[in-house]
Amino acid sequence: MKKRFALALAAALSASSASAQAADDGSGLMEKGLELFLDGLRQEMSPALENMRKLAEEYGPAIASFLEQMGPAFGEMLEDVKDWSAYEPPEILPNGDIILRRKQMPDSETPPVEPPPPGQTDI
Repeated sequence: MKKRFALALAAALSASSASAQAADDGSGLMEKGLELFLDGLRQEMSPALENMRKLAEEYGPAIASFLEQMGPAFGEMLEDVKDWSAYEPPEILPNGDIILRRKQMPDSETPPVEPPPPGQTDI
């Protein structure tokens, strides 16, 4: 979604420079208005696009590595879990294990699962 938006924005910005050249040749008010609109949009979006670029530089390699190594298993999990709202956010245990706990539903008949005591891992 963000990638599509960035591509559309880049296309619009490149069209802006082309319309600027046409405006010098005596083009109509619509072209000049479009040029002003796109210039304003470029100025407004510049900080957000810069932040996105920095995030991509910072987290891109780690995300690519994660998807390469864990992608198939993660894909299987995505197929098995139909409702992510039924789970708590991931939790990292002291031993480095990452777990996803199911939220306690008020009308659930299953007893709550207690976390293991600190320093002990439940297998």
